Amino acid sequence: MVTKSIYLGPMENKLLFTLEEQDRLVFTIADAKKVLASSDSSVKNVIYRLKQKNRVKEIETGKYLLSPAKAGIDGHWSEHTFKIIHSLIDEYYVSYWSALNHWGMTEQMPVTVYVVIKKRKRDIRFDGQLIKFVTVSPGKFFGSTQEKLGDCRFNVASREKTIIDCLDRLEYSGGIVEVAKCLWNARDELDFDTLAGYTMRFQVESVWRRLGFLMELLGMCDDKTEKWLYKDFKGYRWLDYSARKETIRYDKKWGLKINVSEKELLEFKWV
Repeated sequence: MVTKSIYLGPMENKLLFTLEEQDRLVFTIADAKKVLASSDSSVKNVIYRLKQKNRVKEIETGKYLLSPAKAGIDGHWSEHTFKIIHSLIDEYYVSYWSALNHWGMTEQMPVTVYVVIKKRKRDIRFDGQLIKFVTVSPGKFFGSTQEKLGDCRFNVASREKTIIDCLDRLEYSGGIVEVAKCLWNARDELDFDTLAGYTMRFQVESVWRRLGFLMELLGMCDDKTEKWLYKDFKGYRWLDYSARKETIRYDKKWGLKINVSEKELLEFKWV
């Protein structure tokens, strides 16, 4: 039997064990410098050696994922992307297709993780997965909740806010057909008073129109929802701007140019 071993120097050991004691999943060069009380060049050399030994992974410039002792000698370790995001940025929440999947509204597993933020940030590709940061105005940044993932918490749009976000940015949500299916799947879990409040607070008329159209098509409108959804809309918007720009018909009630057929929108019910 051959026993494999990887030698870690004193400074490498000190950095790894101190960070693990602090339960620090993601750390920066500044964090490492505090632990090691050494020069920038010395700290960078320590991190470089640990990267070579699979004890840390670089997430983005200057930020690293710790590979804990339980990863074993080889140091191969991965964490759920939601945990990494929570350690990377303070003000954020997961939304769009990623939130649809989290809430069980869709069985589709998006290859991209969509994250809503208020200040522009460059996208990250980590362990083969793209983390896409979508910048929104402060007025659209609301409606998130905290969920637990193992021993970590992460921010995610509520079910109601997920629907609103998706209707606003269809290109990050699988298009109007996918959103229609998800709205139907979540009908028993949605709080329609909250959905109404979020729609009015969001103040994007195209979202209002698309939601009203879909709820009416799916038979989810009662007198109460009809009252707050319907407005005297002026002009027309695309039902799905991310789909082909060919108008099938004009819906005067909701002020929409219908470019996806009802058959396509309701096909999921018959599969």
